[in-house]
Amino acid sequence: MSYTGPDFEPPQPRRSPLRRPLTVAVAALVPGALLGWGVYAAVGGGSDGGGSDAAGTPATSSATTEPSATVEPSPTAKPSPSDSAPLKGKVVVIDPGHNPANFEHPSQINRKVNVGTHWKECDTTGTATNTGWPEAKFTLDVAHRLRELLEKQGATVKLTQDGDRSYGPCVDERARIGNEAHADAAISIHADGSGAGNRGFHVIMPGAVHDGDADTRAIVAPSAELGESVAGSFVRVTGSAPSNYIGDGTGLNTRTDLGGLNLSTVPKVFIECGNMRDSTDVALLTSGSWRQKAAQGMSEGIVSFLRG
Repeated sequence: MSYTGPDFEPPQPRRSPLRRPLTVAVAALVPGALLGWGVYAAVGGGSDGGGSDAAGTPATSSATTEPSATVEPSPTAKPSPSDSAPLKGKVVVIDPGHNPANFEHPSQINRKVNVGTHWKECDTTGTATNTGWPEAKFTLDVAHRLRELLEKQGATVKLTQDGDRSYGPCVDERARIGNEAHADAAISIHADGSGAGNRGFHVIMPGAVHDGDADTRAIVAPSAELGESVAGSFVRVTGSAPSNYIGDGTGLNTRTDLGGLNLSTVPKVFIECGNMRDSTDVALLTSGSWRQKAAQGMSEGIVSFLRG
C-alpha cells in the first residue's frame, strides 16, 4: 500500500501495546524447534518437507507371530470435525488491496466517499516495484493463496474483489463487505511504497474512533489480538523481520485514519507485507514460494486467533 495515495497518508507511528519485539519471540522459539526436530529425527521421522506427496513404504516388523494366534486389527483413530476443519462455521473476509485496473478509471476512483469521520477518494492505484510490477497484482495473488489455505481449514472465505471488477471497490464498500458477511476476522493485504532501505512487514490495527459514522470501540481489542497473532505467525513462517521504519521493531502499528478500518464493525487488520521500493524486499515479494509462505503465515495467525 503506497502511503502517497489519498486513503493512506503518511502514518504517525505510535508505540504498540506489544512492548517486546517479535524477533525476540522468534528467537525464543528456535531452540525448542531444533530440539523437537532432533527428537523427531532420532525416532525415524519422515523426510524433510512434511507434507510430501511421495508414498512411503511401511516398515517391516522383526517380531514373529505364532501361527495359531489371532491378530485383531487395532482401531484407527479418526480425526474429530474440530481437528479436520477447525474453522468450520467461521467466516473470513480477505481484502486484496487496490485493483490492477484502477489506473484506467481515474474519475471513478477519485470520487469522494464517506469514510466515517470525513470524505476521501474511493480508492488509489497502489504502489509498484521500480520495474512496474503493481501492488494490486501482488495482493490478489496472495489473497488467492490465503483463501485456499483457509478453506482447507473449513472456513467460509469471501474476497472483496477477485479480479472481477473494473475498478475498486471503494474503501467504504470494502469495509461494508466484511460487515455484511458478519466476518469473524477480516484482513486487508498490501505492500508498502516507502523509500529504499526501509524493509520488513508491519500489521496495522484500528485505533479507537468514535466520530461521525465511525465507531471502532468494539473491535479495537479483538483486532489487536488478531494483529498480534498474524504478526507472530508471519515472522515465524516467512522469516521476515518486522519493519525497521514503523512499529518500533514490533511489526505492529495503530492508526485512526484508514476508512477500511474505521468503518469496520468486525475484527480487522491491514498487513503491509514488505516494501516494493526496496530491492531486498522486492526479491521476496516477487517470489512465488515466498508469497506462499506469506499466505501461510497469515493463515496460521488467523486460525490461532479464531480458535482462541
